[in-house]
Amino acid sequence: MIEPLKITFKRKFIAGLFVTVPTLITIGVLIFLFKLIDGILGPFYDLFFGRRIAGLGFITAILLIFLVGVISTNVIGKRILSYLEQALLHIPVFKSIYTAVKQLVDAFSPKNRSAFKDFVVVEYPRKGVYAFGFLTKECKIVKENEAKRLLAVYIPTNNLYLGEVVLFEESCITYTNIHIDEGIKIILSGGIAAPSEIVVQKRQ
Repeated sequence: MIEPLKITFKRKFIAGLFVTVPTLITIGVLIFLFKLIDGILGPFYDLFFGRRIAGLGFITAILLIFLVGVISTNVIGKRILSYLEQALLHIPVFKSIYTAVKQLVDAFSPKNRSAFKDFVVVEYPRKGVYAFGFLTKECKIVKENEAKRLLAVYIPTNNLYLGEVVLFEESCITYTNIHIDEGIKIILSGGIAAPSEIVVQKRQ
């Protein structure tokens, strides 16, 4: 009786971990962001009101982000933000960091339908080992008047925002029936969200 009870307890405990750990991590991240943002904006309200009001800085940050979103979705707001962006891009260090970060964020934006073409499978980093990747662009390598057509595939190596860009011949790429949004979920979940069966299909 004792042994089955231990096995049952172990199974239930592990099942509980799979439920509570993601929840606790999510709550931890939210608390960290709350404290970070509130710590930056909070002191301004401390001076204004003369006392500490917890959470006011965080609420202000949320409202500011929302306000920027409202402004950026109308014609006049877009022009203002465009002029501001152009002015900031004249700052050398800011330009390098901002451009790289903006391109990276835009690549994963739901509105960007051109960054990632297909969610694919490639044989990488060696023969017999396969990896998920995002088809991004087509290019050619020209040598002595001969051109070789290659396809660029972004392969995430550390979660989603860090990875490698590898050039493959089209014959080395396996196209799947998985949508880009689903592909992102698969990468973020560490492969847990991957379907048990992947249908190979021709490139559209």
